[in-house]
Amino acid sequence: MTTRLNAYIMLEGNANEAIRFYEHALDAKLLFKQTFGEAPEDPGFQITEDIKDYVAHAVLKVGETDLFVADQLPSQPLQSGNKVTICITTNEVENAKKLYESLQQGGKVNTPLQEAYFSPAYGVITDKFGIEFQIFTKKS
Repeated sequence: MTTRLNAYIMLEGNANEAIRFYEHALDAKLLFKQTFGEAPEDPGFQITEDIKDYVAHAVLKVGETDLFVADQLPSQPLQSGNKVTICITTNEVENAKKLYESLQQGGKVNTPLQEAYFSPAYGVITDKFGIEFQIFTKKS
């Protein structure tokens, strides 16, 4: 039996922009993307013109991990919170610096990337989409 836990980022109509951003910032590879307009017809769910280009589901490969991204439907508004953060773990300080710099473009620094007793390079950023990322470098 195999069990995996994946982060699923829900956005408000700007998932396509986020996908392009994460492709650059995280060196992510787009494995799959389907818009609501491309989804099979469902008589119980009408796709209106204003949401046909919204992302119903996308899968990005980030290192060895799959990151899911989609747009939330306007009829089901998002509720922002801070109970969950995405932690990106690397074993190289230079890679941590690159990730940190890329993710902070248009975002907010919560904790500067710095040496900590538990990591040679650790920092926290909220990206321009409101998603909080911890950058954690393993000690060698």
